[in-house]
Amino acid sequence: MVLKTFGWSFAITALGLVAAVLYGGWEAFGIVAILCVLEISLSFDNAVVNAGILKKMNAFWQKIFLTVGVLIAVFGMRLVFPVVIVAVSAKIGPIEAVNLALNDADRYQELVTDAHPSIAAFGGMFLLMIFLDFIFEERDIQWLRWIERPLAKLGKVDMLSVCIALVVLLVSAMTFATHAHQHGGTHVDKAQTVLISGIAGLITYLVVGGLSSYFENKLEEEEEREHEAEEEAKRSGKKVTVVQLAGKAAFFMFLYLEVLDASFSFDGVIGAFAITNDIVLMALGLGVGAMYVRSLTVYLVRQGTLDDYVYLEHGAHYAIGALSVLLLVTIQYEIPEVITGSIGVLLIAWSFWSSVRRNKRIAAAEGGSGSDDKTEVPSGV
Repeated sequence: MVLKTFGWSFAITALGLVAAVLYGGWEAFGIVAILCVLEISLSFDNAVVNAGILKKMNAFWQKIFLTVGVLIAVFGMRLVFPVVIVAVSAKIGPIEAVNLALNDADRYQELVTDAHPSIAAFGGMFLLMIFLDFIFEERDIQWLRWIERPLAKLGKVDMLSVCIALVVLLVSAMTFATHAHQHGGTHVDKAQTVLISGIAGLITYLVVGGLSSYFENKLEEEEEREHEAEEEAKRSGKKVTVVQLAGKAAFFMFLYLEVLDASFSFDGVIGAFAITNDIVLMALGLGVGAMYVRSLTVYLVRQGTLDDYVYLEHGAHYAIGALSVLLLVTIQYEIPEVITGSIGVLLIAWSFWSSVRRNKRIAAAEGGSGSDDKTEVPSGV
């Protein structure tokens, strides 16, 4: 069952890692491996959400999502989107960006270095909003209760995450304008770049979130109508109406899943810029990771659920928060790729270990509540 479901993912992983070694040696191998782990971990909750909605769709729409939908996710978001970001930031064409990355590494690196403040500000703000909205939300299961409980209470204040993000952006712009690099532009120019790019990242997050909410509401409306139509059909035997509504509901489900998938893809793509600027390594790592989203989704639909590891979502979001801070810091200071990659992987591994320990304690309790979220967690990082 596992081999059948994950076979393609394993094969793509092997090809991707071999390609990385051929492209840039063992250092490139390490970067792609880190990107794979990061993308898979950040996409775990994506697969869980996908599976929950996909189970409600008929076989036709399931096949559409797992073929057309995944092609959009892998090639559109993971392969094309990073190139577009570099092209827009460096003010060059997408084809030229790919050509430079493959044939003129020095010039490409120079352009990306010059464009890095705008990339880092955009990505840092987008990831920071994902983390803040997660940490300020009241939830039944808490991992690090001493942090999450008080912050969840603070989260009841309207628009708090947006306010904090804007304050962080303003401080970043002022700080990095004062300590601007001297290789080009004025201090004011750099502050403006950071501010404009950061606001663009914030707007992008709000737009994507708004679209997700819109389709989610539409989906709920269609499901409610479908349920009412089913009740009516039982009384009158008019099954045609039910089929039509089911098709319409499935269409909204598909659109909703695509918007959700795009929003989940953003964190992996933006987070990848904290690890490497090389779009070839980025495409390899994220492309391999995206294949596992499909495999995990299929596995969850066919086999049940993997969300027994309840703290994984927390670990992934803490990793996102760490990457957002690191991205903002890299506007001014260079941070080794090993550090940026390792922090995220360590946080996710820690959350996985905490989940395993929690499950063992629940099993040992023999009859303890399966939803117990008050279990002891490891202290310290």
